[in-house]
Amino acid sequence: MAVRWLAVFSVSLAAWLLVTVHGHALMFRHGDGALAAASALSFAFTNTARDAGLDQLTVYGGRETNKYLLETTGSGVALVDYDQDGWLDIFLVNGTTLEGFPKGQEPTAHLYRNKRDGTFEDVTDRARLRQTGWGQAACVGDYDRDDWDDLFVTYWGQNRLFRNRGDGTFEDGSRRAGLETARRWGAGCAFLDYDRDGDLDLFVANYIAMELESTPTPDSGLCRYKGIAVACGPPGLTGGKNVLYRNNGDGTFEDVSARSGVERANGTYGLGVSTLDFNDDGWVDVYVANDSNPSALYINNRDGTFTDEGVKSGCAYSQDGKPQAGMGIAIADFDHNGTLDIFKTNFAGDTSTLYVNLDGQFCEDRTYAAGIGVNTRYLGWGVGFLDLDHDGWKDLFLVNGHVYPEVAQLETEAQYEQRKIVYRNLANGRFEDITSRLGEPVTTPTAGRGAAFGDLDNDGDIDVLVNNVHARPDLFRLDVKVPAGRRWVLIDLVGAKGNRHGIGARVRVTAGGMTQIDEVRGGGSYYAQNDFRVHFGLASATTIERLEVRWPDGREEVWANLPTNEILEIEQGSGRRP
Repeated sequence: MAVRWLAVFSVSLAAWLLVTVHGHALMFRHGDGALAAASALSFAFTNTARDAGLDQLTVYGGRETNKYLLETTGSGVALVDYDQDGWLDIFLVNGTTLEGFPKGQEPTAHLYRNKRDGTFEDVTDRARLRQTGWGQAACVGDYDRDDWDDLFVTYWGQNRLFRNRGDGTFEDGSRRAGLETARRWGAGCAFLDYDRDGDLDLFVANYIAMELESTPTPDSGLCRYKGIAVACGPPGLTGGKNVLYRNNGDGTFEDVSARSGVERANGTYGLGVSTLDFNDDGWVDVYVANDSNPSALYINNRDGTFTDEGVKSGCAYSQDGKPQAGMGIAIADFDHNGTLDIFKTNFAGDTSTLYVNLDGQFCEDRTYAAGIGVNTRYLGWGVGFLDLDHDGWKDLFLVNGHVYPEVAQLETEAQYEQRKIVYRNLANGRFEDITSRLGEPVTTPTAGRGAAFGDLDNDGDIDVLVNNVHARPDLFRLDVKVPAGRRWVLIDLVGAKGNRHGIGARVRVTAGGMTQIDEVRGGGSYYAQNDFRVHFGLASATTIERLEVRWPDGREEVWANLPTNEILEIEQGSGRRP
């Protein structure tokens, strides 16, 4: 069927008890031993990672001290339905240490297959994805047009492209695809179709052009943080140059970084990467969060070239005109004005930044006006917009953790392991910090890094997967319980061959008098790939009056009178022209 709705995984309400204490409703979940106040919140998180079988450690640099900045960035995560069973699987990037490990005992990336019962099976070796080294980010896309999702993983060293063979296994296709290069510090990445030819191209940020033997170390006395000797950089080190690879359509890529203008950016030290159509012209643009430099907004000139308009557009600096230590990126139309806004996480002592897209040309920094300027103790990494309570307004989830484990020596500093921050969208341009009201596991401190957002149990709520440093991952399962009238939809686009998820497509949903937009995007958060399916909370709407999709090739289609509380599979070519 061209439009297909799927049964969703249901969670038994018998697992929850509602009681009243001093006039306040409390929710108690059997087996987790905790009470969570829910008098004003209609949702709760449960960390199910251990019970789900996500039990492997992520190793990254030194535990108590770091010699090089290389040991601080941590690893990313990708949500990928690698076996095409309709359930998201998990790929966790891993790292290493300067000392290394005995042969056969090295940390490896992990692929977990979703068993569709709330648990996962580690299939890393079976899938032939055992890999070691200084792993960074992961992104997903079908680069060879065989309709199976492939994996690209960045490293300090040699990036790797893993081709999905369609039989549960992967093969390293880096050399054959022309992606083997001299050593670089690959960072965030994203698949995209920037030239609208139907083939997925690849954008890769590069952090620092660093060689350990020539990099200053803490004992040099050159690099200090609040009086403590720490790893040096990035200021003072040579920044990396971002790379754009054009897909040749035959399973190989061509480096077009210079010709496309991607090398000509206002800043360097790129980390997080996300695609978006900033000016709503139907051609995909790219935003890069730069560390200690102005961030980049690459506007697609529709002729195979890009221009960094970040400074001109007002989304490169802080409100007071200073460069920030950008890490992660979230994109959404949080204020319902029809344009995609940008949220960026930054270093401790600074705020995260909310850039409101005014008209597709210019941004306005509304960090303080939105109520987000109060949290300056925490150092942000992964971040995502998600509708926590299905009211139709995107909320925010931030993952934190300090760069320097040495901050344990400081009594007044936020510690290396830090809590998450959750902001609720008040639907008036402002956000409310509800972290303390949510309590555990959100307030449990970890050294978080990469984070991916998606519906892992197909119940209509967006869950959060976090890759921590020197710890096991966290899987925050979101359950929206009350009010019962709140509804949702998950749009699963099926694009043309070569871009089966419709990466770059814009989706517009009108239901119950409310219109919302979002996109299928490559990359996002910090070093991550989120769920390609587009989620909308629909408040009390029981019918989607109108669904509009602008596909990556620019063609537009419309569907009408679709159900809610369903996963809707929308196939390109099955709608009508508007």
